[in-house]
Order: sequence, then C-alpha cells, then structure tokens
Amino acid sequence: MSRIGVNSLTTVRTWILAIRPKTLSAAWVPVLLGSALAKRLHGNWNAKIAIMALASSLLIQVATNLFNDALDFKKGADGAQRLGPTRVTASGMASPKAVFLAGWISLTLALIFGVPLIIEGGLPIFALGVVSLFLAYGYTGGPFPLAYLGLGDLFVYLFFGLIAVGGTFFLQTQTLRPAIPVLVAASQIGLWATALIAINNFRDSAEDLRNHKLTLSARLGARFSRIEITSLLIFPFVLGLGYWPVNQGAWSAGILPMLAFPLAVRISYDVWKTDPSPHYNDHLARAGVTHLLAGLLLSIGMVL
Repeated sequence: MSRIGVNSLTTVRTWILAIRPKTLSAAWVPVLLGSALAKRLHGNWNAKIAIMALASSLLIQVATNLFNDALDFKKGADGAQRLGPTRVTASGMASPKAVFLAGWISLTLALIFGVPLIIEGGLPIFALGVVSLFLAYGYTGGPFPLAYLGLGDLFVYLFFGLIAVGGTFFLQTQTLRPAIPVLVAASQIGLWATALIAINNFRDSAEDLRNHKLTLSARLGARFSRIEITSLLIFPFVLGLGYWPVNQGAWSAGILPMLAFPLAVRISYDVWKTDPSPHYNDHLARAGVTHLLAGLLLSIGMVL
C-alpha cells in the first residue's frame, strides 16, 4: 500500500474513533422508538420526518462527542492515566483546532437537517433545536459545563429519552397525547442511555476527581455509582413489564425487551464485583448493546 493510502486510512480511522460510533445508538434509537409510538398510538408515521430527525440527532451526537474530545483535553481531564478508550486530541492523532472545526461542521449540518423539522413542528421544535445545538457544546464547554457539574446524567435522560422520543412523537403526530405512554417509553430508553454515562463516569471517577470534573460518581462515590448503574439498567424493564401489558394491552412491548434483561443483570453483577479499571470499557460496550437491543425490541413490540 502506498504511503498516501496508509495516511488516508489512518485519517479515516482517526475520525471514526473521534465520533465514537458505539455511542451513536443513543441518538437514533429514540427516533425509531418515537416513530413506533406514533404508529401504535395514532396509526401512522412519516418516513421523511423520521429520516430528517434521525440525521439531525446523529449529527448533534457526533458534535457533542467531538467537542467533548477537544475540551476534555484542553481542561486536562484526559491524562496519561485515562482508563477509557483513546481520545484523538489527547493522543495527538488530531489537533484541538481540527476537532473543534469538525464539531462546528456537524452542528451546521444538524441545523440544515433540522430546518424541515422546524417547519413541520413549529415553535416547540425550534426551541428544542436551539437548546440541543447549544448543549452539544455546553455539555463540556462554556461557563457552566454540564459534565463538570454533575448534571451529565440528567442531561442524557432528558435529551436522549424524554426530548428525543417525545420530540419525534410530536413531529409525527402534532401532539403529545396520550402523554403517559409517551412518558413511559421515553423514560425507558432514557434510563438505559443514562446507564452508559454512569458506567463511563464511574470508570473515570478517580481521574475526574483529580481534575475537578465533578460528575455524580466523583461526588458521591462507588456505592452510589453501583446503585445508580444497577437501577438504570434494571428499572426500565420492570417499568415496561408493569405498564405496557396492563395499561395498553401491548404484551409484545412489555415482554420482547425482556430478551435483553439477562445482559443487564450480568453487567450489574460485574459492576458490583469489579473496581473501576479498563474492564469497564467492556461493561460499557455491553451496556450499549443492552440499550440498542432493548430499544429495538421495544420499538418492534410497539408495532406488532
């Protein structure tokens, strides 16, 4: 292979690493679930709206990951003792300037894809879009970075649960009614998504504390972190099994996600039995599979 070919391949791998593909299900699964809810509760869904929402959501997630990579490096949060996957800025694979530029390009593209959604959904979607674009940077940057103030878990639950699912449902139906089923489904997927950041933060808690990145895990310690992770993984299954068959008659929506339940139980067991270490990267990957699998099964259960 020529030197140019090797360099090009290295560049592609760098940017794939930077956007963190394994995290992107947190952006597209809620869009799928919101569309499935629209189909179940109102009998129809709009494929064009779903595609635009999917593209915008993915690009906002990519921008958030890129800004996080560059800003954590600039703030010294990604040091030599980092236990997590390689970060392209901290490792010198890409400059902070290049990563920032890629983040702003991603946000610009998200805005472009979001224009049809604003036209369709009006002022509520415009407001949600503005907040989402702002917090893609504000999650790690700005005067009040959420990730450094212990608000990251709440941010993920709201934006990758309630807002992503509810916003997609609203775009598809022009209403949030019936509100309770939407809230239940959005909470399920939001809690599973929050488990990802909880595991990530517990793994990095010692380093975060040294670098004044005061996540909930860094603030409240190991016992809290283990209880939080277990609750976030297990409770959504209990919630769905208790709600969907009883209140909506949707046995498939309650039971199908239970196929992912053993995986959630095993992750919880491993978190209680192991201290933060590089092994937590495996726990995080399996939690990502749990979120993806349970979200897909819940969506399928909605339309059966």
